[in-house]
Amino acid sequence: MDNIEPPKPKRNLGRKRGVKQEQRNLSVKVKARFAAKRVIKKQDEKIKRATHQLHTARAKKEHVLKTDSALKGTAPAVMTDKEIEQLSPNVQKHVKENIIFEPNKGPQTEFLASSEREVFYGGARGGGKSYAMLIDPLRYCDKQHHRGLLIRRSMPELRDMINHSQRLYGQAYPGAKWREQEKEWRFPSGARIEFGYAENLTDVLRYQGQSYTWIGVDELPQYPTPEIYNFLRSSLRSVDPDIPVYMRATGNPGNVGSLWVKEMFVDPSEPNKAFDVHIDTVAGKKSITRRFIPAKLQDNPYLMQTDDYMIMLSSLPEVQRKQFLEGDWSAFENSAFPEFDITTHVIQPFNIPRNWLRFRTCDWGYSSAACVLWIAVDFDNNFWVYREHYTQRVTADIFARQVMEKEHNEYVRYGILDSSTWARRGDAGPSIAETMINEGCKWRPSDRSPRSRVAGKLQLHKLLSKDPDTGQPKLKVFSNCTNLARTMPMLPVDKNNPEDVDTHAEDHAYDALRYGVMSRTVHPKSYDANRYTEKEIFKPADRVFGY
Repeated sequence: MDNIEPPKPKRNLGRKRGVKQEQRNLSVKVKARFAAKRVIKKQDEKIKRATHQLHTARAKKEHVLKTDSALKGTAPAVMTDKEIEQLSPNVQKHVKENIIFEPNKGPQTEFLASSEREVFYGGARGGGKSYAMLIDPLRYCDKQHHRGLLIRRSMPELRDMINHSQRLYGQAYPGAKWREQEKEWRFPSGARIEFGYAENLTDVLRYQGQSYTWIGVDELPQYPTPEIYNFLRSSLRSVDPDIPVYMRATGNPGNVGSLWVKEMFVDPSEPNKAFDVHIDTVAGKKSITRRFIPAKLQDNPYLMQTDDYMIMLSSLPEVQRKQFLEGDWSAFENSAFPEFDITTHVIQPFNIPRNWLRFRTCDWGYSSAACVLWIAVDFDNNFWVYREHYTQRVTADIFARQVMEKEHNEYVRYGILDSSTWARRGDAGPSIAETMINEGCKWRPSDRSPRSRVAGKLQLHKLLSKDPDTGQPKLKVFSNCTNLARTMPMLPVDKNNPEDVDTHAEDHAYDALRYGVMSRTVHPKSYDANRYTEKEIFKPADRVFGY
């Protein structure tokens, strides 16, 4: 009996591993509380491990985190030389050791330090304009409500700018993240810089309703008209009074939009001198400040270390050399009418003799400009452009009344209007031409025969050339026809069709002139000197005009 072992206690098969004996009979609520504590404990352990890994990674980046903790947060990422000088010696040393980008002295520094509302930095190639454009929006990236937009015309051009930004922005702001899908940088402060492209007005509509404190357009003269630039300007708004709004642009002469860029930024004032643009608003007259900063190759010391790039630019043809090397905005390459000379073809107005033939010619546009030219033909078949009407965003009925007002009590033999205006717009009613005619402004359609564009251009070449007998051209323009005089010398040749002009340029006055010289005018005879009487002066009520 003494050798018999006592029976072993039965194992509780219902007990779960990891649960204490005293917890077996607890309520469901209490068990849930214990389970939640275990989950929280595991999460705390994961956070500790992640924090340790983060601190380890940061410690390895000596160029970002300095050993002296007293230097942390004492200086912003973007600083001027004057701001650096105001820091303590230790902080100055820290800042200078960690400079990522230092602008070249001269125009590049002037551009980055400019405070004007709109600044255009343009001229010769190789001046460092694109890098300056990348750096400029960083000045307020330490503020939450700062939002920038950098625009290029095409996606491949934009990609090149993005690649450069990835080498700069991450170093300037270690916490900045690039989001590929949105094409934007997000900074630790909450600031954002978006990269976008806009080839036409349809593309730019995606920014409608957006608010930006900084907008930059790289290579602005690539746009044939200022419409996209003006549309983007409407998106400049700031909700933070400490963040001013800026519009910045860069570019080179010699592009299709060089004319309007030159008129907007280059012509109004001397280089590097700010000027005011007065605007009528609902609240009264306001003004915005603009500035043009010229760029030259000599401004870039890195490209000037060797003569290779300068030698290449110097070897270009004269016009291209002036544009790309000297940044000359008055040099025009591939001008469609090299014969046109302002000193020769533009003259002071005089009283047109009553017995000369007079007619008008028009290129219509609503979104684009509409232009009417009044032309007189003398007894020797010389053409004199003596008046113009140049406007935009005016409906056909109002436009017709404006034309009639300008030629009040004047005998105008006939009018030539772009033949496309006779086409009906669906079921929307009368055509543009019919609308004008119903207002009393009579027209006949322009020549739309095959190759009429080329024939008209050839006719203008003939009229602009000097007559071998007189030494004078057969066509002259009054100085009050400012839009025709400014656009003719800068009108480029179509690269795809050298016999025609580039239709993307500002060709409205040219088209009107072309319609006129192709209208088969019959010059008056000397014996017609006293032909016309007061009763023969054209009246709007006339049913027939020009036939």
